[in-house]
Amino acid sequence: MSYIPHTDSEAEAMLAEIGAGSIEELFEAVPASHRFPGLNLPPPMSEMEVAAEMLAISEANDHGQDFAMFRGAGAYHHFIPSAVNHILLRGEFYTAYTPYQPEISQGTLQATYEYQSMMCALTGMDAANASHYDGATSLAEAVTVALEVARHRRRKVIFSHAIHPQYREVARTYHQGRDIRIIGDRGRGEIVDLLEMLDDNTAMLAVQYPNFFGQIDELATVAEAAHAAGALFVVVANPMALSLFKSPGELGADIVVGEAQPMGVPLGFGGPYLGYFAIRQNYVRRIAGRIIGETLDADGKRAFVMTLRPREQDIKRERASSNICTNQGLMALAASVYMALMGKNGLRRVGELNYHKAHYAAERIHRLDGFSVDTSKPFFNEFVVACPRPVAEINAALLEEGIIGGYDLGQHYYHLDSHMLVCATETNGKDEIDRLVEVLGGLG
Repeated sequence: MSYIPHTDSEAEAMLAEIGAGSIEELFEAVPASHRFPGLNLPPPMSEMEVAAEMLAISEANDHGQDFAMFRGAGAYHHFIPSAVNHILLRGEFYTAYTPYQPEISQGTLQATYEYQSMMCALTGMDAANASHYDGATSLAEAVTVALEVARHRRRKVIFSHAIHPQYREVARTYHQGRDIRIIGDRGRGEIVDLLEMLDDNTAMLAVQYPNFFGQIDELATVAEAAHAAGALFVVVANPMALSLFKSPGELGADIVVGEAQPMGVPLGFGGPYLGYFAIRQNYVRRIAGRIIGETLDADGKRAFVMTLRPREQDIKRERASSNICTNQGLMALAASVYMALMGKNGLRRVGELNYHKAHYAAERIHRLDGFSVDTSKPFFNEFVVACPRPVAEINAALLEEGIIGGYDLGQHYYHLDSHMLVCATETNGKDEIDRLVEVLGGLG
């Protein structure tokens, strides 16, 4: 393999360093029957034959457009104008990386600049980077920022139980081994329980808005309490909901993070996603990622440059506090195109449709025998339903009728066994909602 640059003597030195006698020893964990050249590979095929076989395999998948979708829980089915994909696939844009040569990358830099500007407008923050891998990564990076701002004097981080469970798990994994405490209530707590946990060792308090259950909590008092304790107030927000409700910035947030997938990024077997990260100006140099700025070139014309590359591994190396050196630029572009196409009024209209369709569905389901909807707090496009049977059974029955049912909350919350999280968006017509209610009515 001529493309391997190491000489035989260099390879022997590296093997000796790790105590291996040969390169073959490195593969001892792989069963011999699965090593090259013992693989049982099929005979060669032409491109046309491969395409036909792959198409046949793909037909074994169920097609999402054939089902009525009522599941959210962090990944949402929204209508995406066709222009988004057409612009996204242009060769000039088709990369996930932020360019480093502004002379030849003005289009991509401007698109990123517009994305940042729109995310700042939605979140009420001063600056936004472009971008992180997903919402969970963004939350984990917020923890890093909070600890840096505290200059390691504070070692406690508080998470609301109503933050997406998988986000909390990722943040804990991200920071495992560090001398910090990530705590939260036991899964039943209210906002007041979080405030009681604040002390002079708290670096950060984080909540979700709307929370994982789709509910809207009163957050202004939370921000005041966090700041009074000397902690940063972090909000995990669904950007689609921000088209209707007060921005986290108005509510006192220091950092706003979350998943921007609802803004023009389709559901695709678990990815890709788009983690957004917005922050107050005084903390901007502590974030990971890139910030694009606007300036004037030598001729006085409008131009775009990479203004900040803060806290990056490839610059600071061993002094870096983050290993994020790339971003979801292509997905950020999708969000930019989507938001530009929809405009302020269009986004608000989508938000209104989400709100009203979810409330119509909740009202109809609440009337069913054996089912009840939690209406103790205002909610956006998701709501919790107590079911008369295990959620797995109900979802299996719904699937038989061409309906993807709600998320089983019992997976993460022991006190919510037989409770499902139902979501409705602008894509759910009245006939689909009525059909969902009809099928559920036969399961009570």
